[in-house]
Amino acid sequence: MSRDLVSGLFTTLQNNEMVRNRECVYYASKLIGEILKTLQRHGYIGAIEYIEDGRGGKFRIQLLGRINRAAPIRPRFSVKKNEYEKWERLYLPSKDIGILIVTTSQGVMSHKEAKAKNLGGKLLGYVC
Repeated sequence: MSRDLVSGLFTTLQNNEMVRNRECVYYASKLIGEILKTLQRHGYIGAIEYIEDGRGGKFRIQLLGRINRAAPIRPRFSVKKNEYEKWERLYLPSKDIGILIVTTSQGVMSHKEAKAKNLGGKLLGYVC
C-alpha cells in the first residue's frame, strides 16, 4: 500500500485542529520528525513524543490551536534561493503570516530560515 506520509501529516494536523483536539497521533519517520520539529520551533505545535509500537513507531503531537490551514504542496516544486516571495504570494495569506516548509541540502526548515541561510530546495507544504 502506497501512501504519502507528508500529505497525511498536514491533513491530520488540520483536521484535529478544526475539531479542537488537544493532541493527535501520527506515523513516525525521519522526514515527519523534521517537519514536526520545524513546526515546533515556529510555535505551531507543542511537545512531540515518540511512541515505539513495534511497527515503526508513532509521534504524539500536542496541538496548541494555532494552525488555521496546513496543506501539502504537490508536486514538490523546486525553489531557488531568490524565489521565495513568489511562493509566499501563492500559498500564504499575507507577508509574515505562516511558513512554507522546505527541504534543503542542510535539512528541513522554514522558508524564513532558508532565506537567511541563502538556500534553495523543494517545497513540502505550508502552515498558517
